[in-house]
Amino acid sequence: AVHVTDFTSDRYQIFTGSDDYTCRLWDIPNAAELTTYQEHTDYIRCGVASKLNRDLFITGSYDHTLKVFDARADKSVMTMEHGQPVESLLLYPSEGLLVSAGGRYVKVWDLLKGGQPLVSLKNHHKTVTCLALSSNGQRLLSASLDRHVKVYNTTSYKVVHNFDYAAAILSLALAPDDESIVVGMTNSILSIKHRKHTEESMEIMSQQRRRPSYRVFVKGKNYVPKQDDYLVSKPVKEHLAKYDRQLKKFNVSKALDTALETWFRRRKPEITVAVMKELNRRGTLKNALAGRDEEQLSRLLHFVIGNVVDTRFAPILVTAAEMILDIYKSVIGQSVLIDRQLLRLQNLLETEINLERELLEVLGMLDTMFATSIARKEVPYSDIGRYNGLAQGEASSSRPELQVT
Repeated sequence: AVHVTDFTSDRYQIFTGSDDYTCRLWDIPNAAELTTYQEHTDYIRCGVASKLNRDLFITGSYDHTLKVFDARADKSVMTMEHGQPVESLLLYPSEGLLVSAGGRYVKVWDLLKGGQPLVSLKNHHKTVTCLALSSNGQRLLSASLDRHVKVYNTTSYKVVHNFDYAAAILSLALAPDDESIVVGMTNSILSIKHRKHTEESMEIMSQQRRRPSYRVFVKGKNYVPKQDDYLVSKPVKEHLAKYDRQLKKFNVSKALDTALETWFRRRKPEITVAVMKELNRRGTLKNALAGRDEEQLSRLLHFVIGNVVDTRFAPILVTAAEMILDIYKSVIGQSVLIDRQLLRLQNLLETEINLERELLEVLGMLDTMFATSIARKEVPYSDIGRYNGLAQGEASSSRPELQVT
């Protein structure tokens, strides 16, 4: 079975690839076979012809290889190892870069450097079946059996968008000027998605904003609730702060960085300390403090120095200072700025300890003075109490008398 056909750039020849492991070059005017190449060892399922050179074409096979053929040579001029059965090939307009898809991988090859691998992308969960390139060459698309179409930025090769479909995808194409994306799926459905223009989307949004509410239709625009009316207000949706969202995602370092931003450090230091306290409760404060460069560590020490003497913050900040010294003790002496801040923290703590000692001495003196200034009062007690509830006469009469004989 022939799975690959494509015209050469002069439109007078066709190359084909089939399941008999061969690729052939045909001459259209003479209806004759020109060349046969038998270098692949498995099915040939994809290929692409050069648009700049009529003699060059590239094939991809299930034997995990890509081969570049020149019609003027008897064998392939370049071979690249994809590592997986190759399902799709794509040439950039400049034809300096080649993109191959097979298995879960999308790989980019530099043909000008002899087929050197440039990028290897693994963003799909199942086999990648087809590729497409935008008209301006800035977006690369890959479709897979995992029902997703990934859109990559061709500068950084990072995923910038993702389309989700109802079934596994077998084919993918882009309309001219990238106005539509067409996808063929295993459930016999052809999906066509059109791009919304910026002006249309803005007009729709403005119409939605201008749409009056149901209350305006029923009671008029200027209606005011009466005294006996029961006014039902809409529930106000509470949005989490940025550091709370990062804590929720367990991004402990980013949460601490957000809490150490200038606005929080100067105006809401209690928020920064609260984040540190929560991280310490989770047992991840040491992880959040580690791995910081000189600038980040300096900002952290600056906050500790400015607030460690505050009685509200002292317990958690002293713990944080101990962790900082434990983590970064091996780099002490390598930064003049950090060393200066550590000395300042040491002097601050020594001064605070001396003040607390003096305060304790003063408290001891005051306790002694208060104790001596209180007059002692004697508590009176009756004679009945002395003799266990008996009167004095009864007590004396009840005593036994001893007689000496």
